Amino acid sequence: MARSSDLGVALLGSKFMGKAHSNAYLNVAKFFSLPLNPRMLIAAARDPKDLRAFAKRWGWERTTTDWREAVADPEVGLVDVSTPNHLHADQSIAALEAGKHVACEKPLAGTLDDARVMLEAARKARKCKTFVWFNYRRVPAVAFARHLVERGKLGRIYHVRCVYKQDWGGPETPLLWRFRGKDAGSGALGDLGAHIIDASRFITCDEITEVTGAMMETFIKERAIVDDVASKAASLKGGGKRKRKPKMGRSTVDDACVFTARFKGGAIATFEATRLSTGDKNGNRIEIHGEKGAVRFGFNRMNELEWYDNTLEAGLQGWSTIDVTDGSAGHPYVGNWWPVGHGLGYEHGFVNQLADTCRAIAGKKVSAPIPDFADAYMTQRVMEAVVLSAKHRSAVKLSEVK
Repeated sequence: MARSSDLGVALLGSKFMGKAHSNAYLNVAKFFSLPLNPRMLIAAARDPKDLRAFAKRWGWERTTTDWREAVADPEVGLVDVSTPNHLHADQSIAALEAGKHVACEKPLAGTLDDARVMLEAARKARKCKTFVWFNYRRVPAVAFARHLVERGKLGRIYHVRCVYKQDWGGPETPLLWRFRGKDAGSGALGDLGAHIIDASRFITCDEITEVTGAMMETFIKERAIVDDVASKAASLKGGGKRKRKPKMGRSTVDDACVFTARFKGGAIATFEATRLSTGDKNGNRIEIHGEKGAVRFGFNRMNELEWYDNTLEAGLQGWSTIDVTDGSAGHPYVGNWWPVGHGLGYEHGFVNQLADTCRAIAGKKVSAPIPDFADAYMTQRVMEAVVLSAKHRSAVKLSEVK
């Protein structure tokens, strides 16, 4: 039986992000005292067999293969869009028109045009709140880095360095939707670059005004078609001796991209995103260098923040490491989890974000700014500027990208 404090949730999508979000819905009310408690009402996906197994494992009450049915359900108050990028616009807009709050995966959309339409729909649906799952904002060390900037600990910011490196996109990786431009919009730029663009804006409390020197490269031009790889594997498993070369399809997104940028406050920045950084599994790293101090964060050591205090006398200066696990010392979110020194993991960023989402829907204060469609649209504009800079080999001002 539904309670007045319940927030009915419809989840669209049941793969990687569907699992990450489901884990958050299962655990958030166990660790956070919330004004609204999410109720895992409906999960929607295309394959009914896989969907039933997914729902049973993760605790969803009902399933449907028709996402429009889930969006229209009168008990649903929040629609979680965890589908491929090209579906974000239709599903989010339908949810907003149905009077639902929307939490959409990043990037906001596959294209700037879709993102713009989503933003317009959000503005029209004034009673509905929107959120975008830039989960790294909710890593305690990243949120604490922003707090240091807000407190003036870095002073004037000079230089920002952002890198997101992974190595899963080699020639052996098949033609997943993430390699099809019509589904993903972009490759490493949208998948990885969106995170570090957002993180740089979040930590510095500043906006990018210009992109220049962008390069985007597709190194693996063709990949094995997913269905054909599966059928080949099945035939070999059944005792087939003759190996058949799988059918190949064209990859239409970037495998890697690099660019430089300028912030409104005057800082310059470098960005690098790649799926072909051999040996790097999830190398998400950001550095912020300022007049009074500097911070460095690397996700491989996510419970730590490196700090340099330039205001100390010369003999005492040097990089130090802050163990960001002490809620009583002002480290964000961790006071809801374990004792000091007991670190968090990847999944906790989603739980932390969901806690703030529930608070925001209830009109309560959140721990740090949570990205809505307007905020995520700014990151989408930067991504578009990167594409234009790479295409025309020129600098692109954000004022020219609407």
